[in-house]
Amino acid sequence: MNARIRRGIGVASVLALSVATPVVVSTASFAATEAPALGAAVLAGDLSAPAKKEIAMKLVSSAENSSLDWKAQYKYIEDIGDGRGYTAGIIGFCSGTGDMLDLVEYYSQTTPGNPLQKYLPALRKVNGTDSHAGLGSAFVSDWKKAAATDAFKNAQNHERDRVYFNPSVAQGKADGLSNLGQFAYYDAAVMHGFDGDSTSFKGIRSAALKKAKPPSQGGDETTYLKAFLVERKRVMKQEEAHSDTSRVDTEQSKFLNEKNFDLHTPLKWSVYGEQFQIN
Repeated sequence: MNARIRRGIGVASVLALSVATPVVVSTASFAATEAPALGAAVLAGDLSAPAKKEIAMKLVSSAENSSLDWKAQYKYIEDIGDGRGYTAGIIGFCSGTGDMLDLVEYYSQTTPGNPLQKYLPALRKVNGTDSHAGLGSAFVSDWKKAAATDAFKNAQNHERDRVYFNPSVAQGKADGLSNLGQFAYYDAAVMHGFDGDSTSFKGIRSAALKKAKPPSQGGDETTYLKAFLVERKRVMKQEEAHSDTSRVDTEQSKFLNEKNFDLHTPLKWSVYGEQFQIN
């Protein structure tokens, strides 16, 4: 089942998902890098460390695709009826919000003559709308064809990091946050966009800063993250498609209540009624 929810969705409603058998993924190869549970003193983390970044990708994928196999999403593409046109790839690049256009432009710079380059004029025209004009089934087919290549996978990774992951982690580090805090920032950017109005990641962070100080300003991380997640939920509930806040309630808030600031494994959580586990 696909539970993909995109930033800025205001039309599509979320389908209720039945409780499923827990999805379990072993990260035994990462055991040497996993840290023990942290106590009251929380150290700033580094979510960009390979093992932690892999966990972050799986956490997002559990909410976006009801799967921990985030690498299976390069070929994903569909119109989910949210007014943003096509949603596709590992981070939900949208034809109506500009990030899909940026992706295909970057892909065409690094791989001239690729299967998607011919759609650039159409992508420029439909940007800001939900139109499929000049795209359609041929574009969908060519997206999947491109997604079988390392070049397009690398392009998706590059744009995910440039637009969402790297800025979120950098801001989290600047705020003195742990891996959990940095992930909370990244997950918010994925759904709401990094920049923008009061409903973007930056808007959510600004609202949280009015209620609590981050560690970099002498504040307590637990108190600050609770404020951030409250503001995140407030923004989510403004849109019908985001009204199920389980990716906060039974994932991020759960880890916070467990004081798992480092995101050490095993991790157990549920999203939209589905249970997941990383060992």
